[in-house]
Amino acid sequence: MGIRVAVVGASGYAGGELLRLIAGHPELDLVAATAHSQAGAPVAEVHPHLAGLDLVFVATDPADLAAADLVFLALPHGESAALAAALPADVKVVDLGADHRLADAAAWSRYYGGQHAGAWTYGLPELPGQRDRVAAADRVAATGCYAVATTLALAPLIAAGVVAPDDVVVVAASGTSGAGRSAKTHLLASEVMGSLSPYKVGAHQHVPEIKQATGATSLSFTPVLAPMPRGILATVTARPAGGTADPAAARDALTVAYADEPFVRLLPAGTWPATAATLGSNACHLQVGTDVDSGRVIVTSAVDNLGKGAAGQAVQCANLMLGLPETTGLTALGIAP
Repeated sequence: MGIRVAVVGASGYAGGELLRLIAGHPELDLVAATAHSQAGAPVAEVHPHLAGLDLVFVATDPADLAAADLVFLALPHGESAALAAALPADVKVVDLGADHRLADAAAWSRYYGGQHAGAWTYGLPELPGQRDRVAAADRVAATGCYAVATTLALAPLIAAGVVAPDDVVVVAASGTSGAGRSAKTHLLASEVMGSLSPYKVGAHQHVPEIKQATGATSLSFTPVLAPMPRGILATVTARPAGGTADPAAARDALTVAYADEPFVRLLPAGTWPATAATLGSNACHLQVGTDVDSGRVIVTSAVDNLGKGAAGQAVQCANLMLGLPETTGLTALGIAP
């Protein structure tokens, strides 16, 4: 038997992607997939793409989860903390929700509300020093989907002093799966297809997470709902730190930061990221340029919001926590067409 893992909230989109990745993982054995309203239903009935996975959703019971070596929590924001606290200390946990991402209790209160549950190790291995911290942790807070796309584009530029941290603007488009699986009128096909629409303008909950991870001190973030099931394309612009953009310095900062990273690709000059190229993968594609009019540095980032933005990132962290090669069960290659 391999390493025993369980998925809580497995009936959602991120939970379903976790089940798919675990099914193809050579070292992980799925011992439980829990759900709330779908408890008792066969997994393949809820996730038809997982036909052949002979498993039934069960109700969430901390006592049952205690038999796992590691538990993935794929629950709505605000629902992970209480369950995690009920698990034995020797059970490792990766939380895909926001409950333990923020170190600042005031930021949690402002953007999420309710009681702050405290911060866990932040689950983005590509940040300096973070890989070792994740590997040593028993509790890891995986990144938000917009946050990983933006952070990977921005953090090396701020760290290298290429861009100013106090003037960052992000516009990012996400597929509808980022809003979860619950039935909502504004996510109906008739409402979404053929239309782009912004939401949570000026007040998105990933803002404090991005600032915490990148060192940005002022961030204007506009999320956009895109008529596609999955994927994120983030365009990050920032004022050059020295007043004049240095395209070579910006590219060099990203090249150095990700030279040995298995999942981050800085594309050849002139090739810009596309969400389709990252689908089904744990990859992040980046490109950097300079606005010829404003002189601002521009970085475009593409990820699969259910891959590197959620389930893939969680498995990447779990691999490190379990002492496995970081890339086990994951790919940086997308699917096409």
